[in-house]
Amino acid sequence: MGLTVALAAACAQPADDLLGGSGTSAGGDHAGTGGDGGGGTLDWSSCGPAECAGLDVPVDHGDPAGPTLRISVARVPATGHRMGALFVNPGGPGATASDFAVTMASLLPSSVTDRFDVVGVDPRGLGASDISCGGDVNALYAVDYSIDSPADTTVLLDVSRDYVDGCRRRVGDLLPHLGTEDVARDIDAVRAAMGDEQLSYLGFSYGTAVGQVLAQVAPRHVRAMVLDGIVDLGPSGVATAVAQAAGFEAALASFAADCDGDPSCPLAPHAMAAVERLQARVEARPIAGEEARDLGPGRLATALAMPLYSQQLWPDLARAVADALDGDPAGMLALADQYLSTADFDVYFAANCLDWEWPEEPQEVLRAGAAAADRSPHFGEPIVNDYVRCAMWPVDERPIPAVTAPHAPPVLVISTTNDPATPYEAGVRAARRLARGILVTYEGEGHTVVGNGVACVDDLVADYLVDLDEPDDGTTC
Repeated sequence: MGLTVALAAACAQPADDLLGGSGTSAGGDHAGTGGDGGGGTLDWSSCGPAECAGLDVPVDHGDPAGPTLRISVARVPATGHRMGALFVNPGGPGATASDFAVTMASLLPSSVTDRFDVVGVDPRGLGASDISCGGDVNALYAVDYSIDSPADTTVLLDVSRDYVDGCRRRVGDLLPHLGTEDVARDIDAVRAAMGDEQLSYLGFSYGTAVGQVLAQVAPRHVRAMVLDGIVDLGPSGVATAVAQAAGFEAALASFAADCDGDPSCPLAPHAMAAVERLQARVEARPIAGEEARDLGPGRLATALAMPLYSQQLWPDLARAVADALDGDPAGMLALADQYLSTADFDVYFAANCLDWEWPEEPQEVLRAGAAAADRSPHFGEPIVNDYVRCAMWPVDERPIPAVTAPHAPPVLVISTTNDPATPYEAGVRAARRLARGILVTYEGEGHTVVGNGVACVDDLVADYLVDLDEPDDGTTC
């Protein structure tokens, strides 16, 4: 429920084990090069609008002579005089960067795409290294995450244990090597295989966690870095989930206020009351849909979250709530499906459960969810309780410490004031913490902004990437 994926990808193509055994902690301030990635090569071939390749990388970057796995890479070559490669990551965890490279090549200013190959490296567990826990993600999110009875607790814990057991059986020894540092070092290996001394990087959502770690472990190989929609590194997993729930709560309130002020909105003038009527109705009795699928509390919570990622989707949410209150859940079910199609949830949990610190007992997570509901009544339990699986995870977590990246170049941090998934203050904290962080504030709604047609943001990002022209810290768009 706390998935963080850039909406540039979600809107263009409708539908967040650490340090993976590498020998260096992401918390250490290192001036080293980050390694050459084993000296692999890339054999590019045409794949639609892009060129694709695979690269064999060590399963454990701390053991470069050990077993390898193959990762998928895609690039859209520079259209003019090539300056280098711009690596992009849409977030997740669990979203494919290879598809995202094609999307971003069509959205970024031409001044960027003229000079840079736009490159996407699929995180481990996707593409050529695809994993499967064997579970049904739709069934996983069909259960009730808002605990109202012992039966709710039993069902949620049973479904979660079955899912985790599947990951243990089917993914096994690879689980400790699916974390954020592994992904960052894979990106650096692709850079080396491309023959470039340095790379530029644009990361969204969870992709900002990858970027922060990349700046920490391979700073000499980073030329420029833009991070949009910061995932906070350092706080516990529960604290991060609680903050995210509050972000979605604020976004829902903004949606309701906008709807109430628009006579054409089907929920006006009492949008929040309409949402709460629907929640109460499905809690009492799910609304039957087609193909034996009901709209119950779990699917409703998932559906409510999806359109809050982008203000463009608010009309879809209003119509879907109105239709569901009239007995037709198709719109809400479609929003839930769209959310669940944005990323691979096996990779999502593999990374999240390893990158952050989690309680030892599932009941601790559920208690935290109940407490979060006091502040975030619509999202506190669904978002926090989603991570009950991390308290059951078969591999011990190795939390990513807060990153300072003292040897990295200036890092451009873009934070949106009413971002539901990565709250604004996380960007403020990251810009202050990074040794050379530059904060750019976008005053607006939705999750991430680069490439979404906001000229003020896109122009300063382009100037920074192409000419290393740094905006003033504290710039507001």
